[in-house]
Parts: sequence; structure tokens; C-alpha cells
Amino acid sequence: MAEIIKTYKETLPAVRLIGTRYGNNDRDEYGGYGGKWGEWFQSGQESSLSNLHKQFGKDMDGSYLGFMRCNNTDDGFEYWIGMFFPQDTAVPEGYDFLDVDGGEVGVCWIKGSHDDGSIYGMHGDCAEALKKNNMGDLIRDGYMYSFERYSCPRFTEKDSDGNVILDYGIYLGK
Repeated sequence: MAEIIKTYKETLPAVRLIGTRYGNNDRDEYGGYGGKWGEWFQSGQESSLSNLHKQFGKDMDGSYLGFMRCNNTDDGFEYWIGMFFPQDTAVPEGYDFLDVDGGEVGVCWIKGSHDDGSIYGMHGDCAEALKKNNMGDLIRDGYMYSFERYSCPRFTEKDSDGNVILDYGIYLGK
């Protein structure tokens, strides 16, 4: 069973999210985007972005992201697979981009099994944990911005019980 083991606040600079944008119609039979992640890696899209990211060195976190932006309309949900870059980065052909203002982000570390999917689908639990820890409003400019950050080695290396840690962040209102 997955559990939130840490909550904290971090400040992110203004960034350009470069990747592939999906909507509600792109969900798989389980209601998620796992199939899109498989397609993304199989097509080599992650390699192109990783190579682009290398030019920024340690100035930018090189983690892959499942980034979500939503408002209260039926078509107001976007799911992105991509990476953060400096805001003026040229967008390679075949990719979408979204410029995101800098600001504070509430982050939860979710510990559990990647294999059974227990670390996914904990958005509501994370939102409650951030509110409980006085992290403020989770809506910014009429949208909720959140992301799964697949940080190395927390996410890529299993502990002795077979668990990993997924970072889940929600941008805090201004």
C-alpha cells in the first residue's frame, strides 16, 4: 500500500515544459496514461528530450514528468509527458510546449510499489496532505497544475521491500 512519507515546499523557476500533450480522450482502458508512456519510450521521444536536456547540465532537473493542468470544464484537462527546460528553450519539431510561471510548489513523496500501481492515483491524498500542512491554495489562475516527477534514484531504484518513491507536486496559488 502506498503512503505519503514526506511533504515540503519548494520554489521552481519559470520553466518551459516540452513534451507531448494528451487529453481525456487519450486515456487507456484503466483511465490513465500508462500506454502513452509506453509509446513515448518505445518511439524514442525520451531520448530526444534527454539529449536536449544535457546542454543545460545540472542547472535543470532532468527528471521525466507526467504534468497535469486542469480547470472545471469537460475539456479542461491536459496530461503531458515531458521535461522542464529554461523558458526560452527552442522547441524541437514534433513536440508541444507550455510555459509555466515560477513559484512555490507543494511536494509529497509517495512511497510504494510501481509494479502494483499503488503510487499512482494519489492526487486527492496529496492535495489533502498539502492543505493539512498549511500550504495554501492549490489553484493558480483558474487552473490546478500538478506533476509526477520521476526523480533518480528515488524512483528508479527499489528499496529492499521493492518500493520506490514518486514525487508528486502541486503548484500553489499566488
